Amino acid sequence: MFHYPVDDEVELRLFEMRHADELFALAEENRDHLLRFLPWIEDIHSYIDTRQFIREGLTQFANNDGFQAGIWYCNTLVGCIGYHSIDWANRRSEIGYWLDRGHQGRGIMTRSVRALTDYAFRVYGLNRIILRCAVENARSRAVAERLGFQFEGVLREDLYVNFRYVDHALYGMLAHEWHALNAPAVT
Repeated sequence: MFHYPVDDEVELRLFEMRHADELFALAEENRDHLLRFLPWIEDIHSYIDTRQFIREGLTQFANNDGFQAGIWYCNTLVGCIGYHSIDWANRRSEIGYWLDRGHQGRGIMTRSVRALTDYAFRVYGLNRIILRCAVENARSRAVAERLGFQFEGVLREDLYVNFRYVDHALYGMLAHEWHALNAPAVT
């Protein structure tokens, strides 16, 4: 199973069925916050729906097609992050993520996205990572920009969320760019 300590405060853990109740409670607490940008929250109505999400993530992991992990901050589940799928032929993936409203502003998501981006390039050997954020979601866009992702354009009316179409800012990072940005300093 995937378990990735990011630092002394943050770790990423593959979701397992035992996390269903905790994940559903976190999603419910953040429903209004998430509903502004993420369409999947409209389909989560019970613990059964959350268990199905976890089941699909475990299948995805077993098929070597990405995974869905919880973000634990000081041993408390505070969000979700994962690879939507992995296009092995073109060596690319997209990272999706969300964070509990009460834990924003602490660098948790920046550290988590950095960890999964690095993992994608160094362990999976991918060439491209994509981040897609609602144009209006300044916090999510700031994560991409802090990590050096290149803004590649706007996908107009990309998703239908909460009875409206949402434009997405598309950000990309290439392996050689990541390695150049994160090379050890020469002294």
